[in-house]
Amino acid sequence: MARPHLRGAGPAVSVLFLVVPVALLVVFAAVAAFLWAARRGQFDDLTTPAIRALHDDAPPPAGGTGSAPPPDAAPGPGNPRAPDAR
Repeated sequence: MARPHLRGAGPAVSVLFLVVPVALLVVFAAVAAFLWAARRGQFDDLTTPAIRALHDDAPPPAGGTGSAPPPDAAPGPGNPRAPDAR
């Protein structure tokens, strides 16, 4: 005699046979990645990268290599300070 509370549980239980091994593989991969990083010294210095991000960048080199056009550049249609063409 079939139990009424287990009547529709066939396909749902069979999914567990796929999900559990996949989850175990993901856990194994995460542990392996952590151990690989720990053995290679990735977690040795956690302070220096945070401080390095606070330092200013080097100033841009002199010589007009910036993106702004020189002051004597010909006015163009996108230049808001272009003189009237009358």
